[in-house]
Amino acid sequence: MIDEQGRPEPPLCAGEAETLLGFLDFHRATLAWKTSGLDAAGLAATTAASTLTLGGLLKHLTFVEDFWFGVRLAGREPADPWRTAPWDADPDWDLSSAVDDSPEQLRELWDDAVARSREITAATLADTGLDTVERGSYRDGSRVNLRWILVHLVEEYSRHNGHADLLREAVDGLRGE
Repeated sequence: MIDEQGRPEPPLCAGEAETLLGFLDFHRATLAWKTSGLDAAGLAATTAASTLTLGGLLKHLTFVEDFWFGVRLAGREPADPWRTAPWDADPDWDLSSAVDDSPEQLRELWDDAVARSREITAATLADTGLDTVERGSYRDGSRVNLRWILVHLVEEYSRHNGHADLLREAVDGLRGE
């Protein structure tokens, strides 16, 4: 399948090579899309307006952990704060609401989500392995396997860690991998 931006969607249930190559092609196409139509000045720009924060990234990735491992893979109902979040009023609530949370709350929320994800993943691998298909599904009924979820989380973290690099450097000059 090709998405709205002309990028090939990675396969939902495939072997390691097909999955990894699918994600690589998707990210190559993402770079092409993000840089298309820009002139030299656009490609040389070093700053942009954004409301993105490091706290917002932390809370967003907490949601991502809970959604993919808890809701989609394990078939659990969303827990708070996700279940009661005002998603209709603010589709980016996980990103924007982080300013209302203390650093300790954000870190604890993320630490707890990562621990739950690790438990679910370990139990799934011990029971049925990487080919385990999620209990949730897309609107069209298609489903992904644990292998796809793991690769997707690698992609999600990779993308947002790039944002975090820029944000952290802007906050206090800290740079590095």
